[in-house]
Amino acid sequence: MPLITLVVTLVVIGVLLYLLEVYVPMDATIKRVIHIVVIIAVVLWLLNVFGILPMASTVQVPRVH
Repeated sequence: MPLITLVVTLVVIGVLLYLLEVYVPMDATIKRVIHIVVIIAVVLWLLNVFGILPMASTVQVPRVH
């Protein structure tokens, strides 16, 4: 994955979190949970992109006939 794609993706995620924080009227606890879930997902995605934590490439679902 090119570095510019990685940076643009992180910027888009950051902008979406900012817009969620500013414009969506929601309880602070729910916003905090959403932020934590998004941050964990981004960290796992980055670890997968850099090959530190290979996740999706090794998981195979067996076919049932």
